Amino acid sequence: MPPASSAPVRHIGVAERRARLLSRHLMSGAAAATSPEAVAGALVALHSTDPASVFLSVAARSTVPAADVERALYEDRTLVRMSGMRATVFVVPDALAATVQYATTAATAARARKDMLKLGQGDGTLDPVWLAEVEESVVRHLAGLPEATGAELSALEPRLRETLVYAVGTKWETPQAAGMRVLRNLAMDGRIARGRPKGGWTSSQYRWSSATPHPEVAPVTARTDLLRAWLAAFGPGTEADLKWWTGWTLTQVRAALAALGAVTVTVDGGTGAKETGYVLPEDVDPVPARAGESERAVLLPALDPTPMGWQQRAWYLDEPHRAPLFDRSGNIGPSVWWQGRIVGGWAQRADGAVVWRLFEDVGGAAEKAAAAEAARLEEWIGPVRVTPRFRTPIDKELTA
Repeated sequence: MPPASSAPVRHIGVAERRARLLSRHLMSGAAAATSPEAVAGALVALHSTDPASVFLSVAARSTVPAADVERALYEDRTLVRMSGMRATVFVVPDALAATVQYATTAATAARARKDMLKLGQGDGTLDPVWLAEVEESVVRHLAGLPEATGAELSALEPRLRETLVYAVGTKWETPQAAGMRVLRNLAMDGRIARGRPKGGWTSSQYRWSSATPHPEVAPVTARTDLLRAWLAAFGPGTEADLKWWTGWTLTQVRAALAALGAVTVTVDGGTGAKETGYVLPEDVDPVPARAGESERAVLLPALDPTPMGWQQRAWYLDEPHRAPLFDRSGNIGPSVWWQGRIVGGWAQRADGAVVWRLFEDVGGAAEKAAAAEAARLEEWIGPVRVTPRFRTPIDKELTA
């Protein structure tokens, strides 16, 4: 935990937190980005569990076409799709990839390989020599190819088709394809990478390509650098926010805060109670709302990094709005934002129309702005049909 100071502790209320969110998350009237790299950089990382979220997160904050996002991901490689915080798949700026790898992914990869070696194979457990041989074989094959699908790799390396068994001898016993685990582990090691998917930008059937492992960074340094990026984009945050977003232990969070010299503040979490939060030393000064910044409605996709950035969300999400927006696993669906908080939900119907509903009366200006943004997003999406991987009550209602 950062050292105590005799200086007065500054309080950051809900209004200022929303002002910071609007400007730093490119959701104000004047903050539209000019590239997908700028959007990813502003938000640290874009959620990619649902591939469409990456594209729609960019669309909500810019006017660049989907082709520009594909160019950044698959041609220029300025954006990298990788496993990251909480073992979730993200898209991150290439300059941040090594930081994410050694702050989060490397430890996850070690646990995943350890767990894989507990799987059943034939009459015993998985042979580590067998696993190493298969991994090396996949890497060699990909080194001679531009890219390949999982099925194509299985034809080249038939051992990927072998069946392994999870939880042998228990009621949870489940057969699993070796290929799925092997490719995921190699990707987490940074030895192979997800490439252009089969189909369009909503598809998650990725091709695979060879990759150069990320330059090694000391984990302590990587965690400090990642926390610095998070606080610059999302600060202030509480220890609970930081622990949840990173997936680290509380000890690791506190060590990174101390290394940064993070400044202690109090924050209003939306309940009226003061909580302890942290900001970067250079980010202590007040951030006032600017004229015109809050006059734009924003339609964010499912699992957008803004609503998924904090564990404690009451300052931008009223409790009655939770039920229609989240599925049973805690995944947020498409949301409508106005003046730095969630006020509704949206969906795309089968005919392509982007439809929305506000959960409360927030005035005619908000209604008009939401309609304009829905029309703009509908044009941006064009003939593509987007169905969130995690269906929420408001999504089902609007598309019924």
